Amino acid sequence: MPYPLDPELAAALAMMPEVDISDLAAARAAQKVELSARAAAADTSGTVVTDVREPGVALRLYRPERADGPLPLVFRVHGGGFVLGGPDVDHETNLRLCRALPAVIVSPDYRLAPEHPFPAGLDDCYAALCWAAAHASGLGCDPARVAVAGDSAGACLATAVALLARDRSGPRIAFQYLDSPALDDRLATPSARAFTDTPVWNRRNARLSWAAYLGEGVPGSPGVPVTAAPARADAAALAGLPPAHITVMAFDPLRDEGIDYARALLTAGVAAELHLFPGTFHGASLVRHAAVARRMAAEELAVLRRALTC
Repeated sequence: MPYPLDPELAAALAMMPEVDISDLAAARAAQKVELSARAAAADTSGTVVTDVREPGVALRLYRPERADGPLPLVFRVHGGGFVLGGPDVDHETNLRLCRALPAVIVSPDYRLAPEHPFPAGLDDCYAALCWAAAHASGLGCDPARVAVAGDSAGACLATAVALLARDRSGPRIAFQYLDSPALDDRLATPSARAFTDTPVWNRRNARLSWAAYLGEGVPGSPGVPVTAAPARADAAALAGLPPAHITVMAFDPLRDEGIDYARALLTAGVAAELHLFPGTFHGASLVRHAAVARRMAAEELAVLRRALTC
């Protein structure tokens, strides 16, 4: 069906690769070629980028070359439907945030489904966050100014990490930045039912993604834990979480679960801000020249800067 997309986004669609995770090997190969080219061309000036393996998890660390005093730490989890990607997905954005905030950015290269289903990726992310928080002084960070952030499946993992940190008396998290979060395995919201042919991400991809992450036949069934699908949490299960900023795209099957999660956080007494960008689809921020994508990037920077300023 036709969608009233932002004109700049609509014009860029012909140049955007189709995402189809039904052939996962092909999707991974195509993404690897694209990301390798983008990473090679990225502007790393003003930053020091280091790949490490701590503690048993591959991490990419971004540090500003010159910055005064302890810096905020942003633990930023890449998206990819739980089945695609690595630190290169967010490389350009992480470089920009590292310079502009300034902050130390930690990007975990967590294990992917279906080879490593839930909770493998979440375990990697939580272990990486705990390591980063424990080594904050060595990284030049202020342990009181830690944010978790992510988009799509990465936002799901960031949300789950915040739940684990609260429940396990883990690292103190000051803020959550959740972009187009994938939070609900049941795919029962109006947007999840309606958007079967939206650009980049659609109901079919969402269904395949959850089946890979949770196991075939598990999505939508009783007993899926809130750390796997945070939309299943009631208000009591969300109380005590850090403040959150949630962005959603107008023509995205994930739109309504993000809206519902913001409402649930507010009901639980958690400060939450919600921004719906009109005319957009999942992954619209990839069209970097579009005015709406520039607004998204500016908003992420402003929101994180405000939340992490002493």
